[in-house]
Amino acid sequence: MGKDVIIACDFSSAEETYEFLDRFGEKRPFVKIGMELFYAAGPQIVRELKARGHKVFLDLKLHDIPNTVGRAMRVLSELGADMCNVHAAGAAEMMKAAAEGLTREDGTRPILIAVTQLTSTSQEQMERDILIEKPMEEVVRSYAATAAGAGLDGVVCSPLEAGGVHEALGKDFLTVTPGVRLAGDAAGDQKRVTTPAKAKELGADYIVVGRSITKAEDPLEAYLRCAAEFTD
Repeated sequence: MGKDVIIACDFSSAEETYEFLDRFGEKRPFVKIGMELFYAAGPQIVRELKARGHKVFLDLKLHDIPNTVGRAMRVLSELGADMCNVHAAGAAEMMKAAAEGLTREDGTRPILIAVTQLTSTSQEQMERDILIEKPMEEVVRSYAATAAGAGLDGVVCSPLEAGGVHEALGKDFLTVTPGVRLAGDAAGDQKRVTTPAKAKELGADYIVVGRSITKAEDPLEAYLRCAAEFTD
């Protein structure tokens, strides 16, 4: 699967999202719909963006008992998203239920990935707040191995852990990496961050870029810069 830049459309309304994407002209970038936009605009936002020609990563990070996650994924499977996710911390049975629920009657399903550790989480916070004392890279690899064993296609991790995931699970197991900023842009609330060029070097398959594109004076130019650094 080819490398791609996913734009995090962290907007509060459908109108704001469409206005932003209209600035891309004929380009139809891969976009991420997170909780804020999905809760504000509802499932129709996915259908509309698909109708406009965009690939959609539906980033809802499901984390609940297996039955609940499986039933929720059955609903989401009909929206046409290209990628969905769960929290790996929900454990193997939950991830298996998610994959089963997401699979349509014809046997197809969107790419399904699992969040390992959020890119806003530092080693210190992980040890202090959730009592995980192993090194971050080891924790991410372990979560990734559990996700692979449950039949998932890849994980969400920082670019800093992408190489270790591929080393452990092979190049076909996907790494989707937030925490990417153009050089010189502020890290914001992210802790484990890098540039598109560095993410490419580290082996990421997809990068998720938010404010470096959405807050840019010229979002199309910023997107093309990211794509040039990451995919060329």
